[in-house]
Amino acid sequence: MSDVVGKKVLVVEDDPDAADTLQIVLEDEGYSVSRATSAQEGLEKARAEKPDVVLLDIMMPSGTEGFHFVWELRKETDEECRNIPIIVLTAIHDKTWVRFYPDKRDPVYKPDEYLPVQGFIDKPASSEHIVNKIQEVLAGAGTASPEEKSSES
Repeated sequence: MSDVVGKKVLVVEDDPDAADTLQIVLEDEGYSVSRATSAQEGLEKARAEKPDVVLLDIMMPSGTEGFHFVWELRKETDEECRNIPIIVLTAIHDKTWVRFYPDKRDPVYKPDEYLPVQGFIDKPASSEHIVNKIQEVLAGAGTASPEEKSSES
């Protein structure tokens, strides 16, 4: 736990129960947690707080605003903000047949070409799975920007 002390996670999630649960789990692991209930609020907090990682829902009140969050953050002029790692935590794959990450065998697209994020987690997910994915992303976050990670795949 000592290596996560001081690490900031921004949870962008419109469901207050899900956000409460994530906050409890992450704070219990030693993370500092900030929350936003919309993509716009999430962008404002990401710019102001520059968290170490964003845990992002896709489907929010005005549709799939999580996608807009990703594309807006990746266009930021502030490089530190632009390169904040993002983990998508979503139930969208239960709602549609479309997949937002390719199969590893996909001959056309690399994993980061669908959506420039560092991880995907399908809801429902165990607390352990979420914490492990955050640790995995943070462990690799200092080695390359999202753009560099995309070209490495």
